[in-house]
Amino acid sequence: MAIDTTATPASQGFRMPAEWERHRATWLSWPHERTDWPGKFAPIPWIYGDIVRHLSQVEVVCILVRDEKLRREAERCCEKSGANMENVEFFPAPTDRSWTRDFCPIFLRRAQGDTGILDFRFNGWAKYPNWHNDDAIPAIVAKKLLMKRWQPKFARKRIVLEGGSIDVNGAGLLLTTEECLLSSVQQRNPGLAREDYEAVFRDYLAIEKTLWLRNGIAGDDTHGHVDDLARFVDENTVVVAAETNPEDPNFVPLRENFQLLRRMTNLKGEALRVVKLPMPAPVYFDGFRLPASYANFYIANGIVLVPVFNDPADREALNTLARLMPDRRVIPIYCRDLVLGLGTLHCMTQQQPE
Repeated sequence: MAIDTTATPASQGFRMPAEWERHRATWLSWPHERTDWPGKFAPIPWIYGDIVRHLSQVEVVCILVRDEKLRREAERCCEKSGANMENVEFFPAPTDRSWTRDFCPIFLRRAQGDTGILDFRFNGWAKYPNWHNDDAIPAIVAKKLLMKRWQPKFARKRIVLEGGSIDVNGAGLLLTTEECLLSSVQQRNPGLAREDYEAVFRDYLAIEKTLWLRNGIAGDDTHGHVDDLARFVDENTVVVAAETNPEDPNFVPLRENFQLLRRMTNLKGEALRVVKLPMPAPVYFDGFRLPASYANFYIANGIVLVPVFNDPADREALNTLARLMPDRRVIPIYCRDLVLGLGTLHCMTQQQPE
């Protein structure tokens, strides 16, 4: 589909829906980059198969597959895992990795019911050299779905943005972090200031107020993605990761983010409801700390998939999310192997609204 350069999405009535709004589908990319899980790749496809099993009961699952061989492997794994194959669709497309949250399209919707695609530039988190296939995915998806597509720009330059760096409430608020978007480390858009990002969010996502947190969690390869840190669960409620051990490197930055959120307000000037979500005990593999966080949950139609780590805090995290989202079934997904790839459930999914 041709790129729309006539007007910004917000000026045409489009917005980014909240994750809990009704989905048409969830997009995944079947894992194949073995170096993301060094020495532990074998269980990863089966974790994906189990996730597809749950998602395919409540919505369509669209799976990007690099080639026909991988499609057959993915189909076999999903079938053996008990997925509802009538709700599983495969899309051949070359990819570099499987973290679709960061390179897949961000889908927009407007009141008339039509949807469109934001094609932000992806550059491997300003860290890895192999990103060109992933960067091409939004254009491929837009063509397959026959959807209008925008390439967000500021000062005539395309904007680099990953889906995991933002979280929205669907009603004008957006969460992000200074560490990810404003730091000179893994710098996505050199020269872009806070107010410039806010203008991009306003014009392309229909965001009226951006809520800036400071730093993300230890072990985060993305340098501060908000989806390991703080998430909306309704229009006025935010869960935020909290560490109770003063000796842990997460203790001070997570306390600071909690205090910042307690002072933030919605568009009416009302205080946000801020709820602490525990952190699991640190997860290490081969001496390297991994970004294990319960905040990396994924909300689908009628369910919430929550990463768990065989940790006593699993129960508290699951109960907290069940209390905050009583209309959804909360499903734990074992992620101690998956997180070796430096992401879990939210990182590997992208929602497409109805």
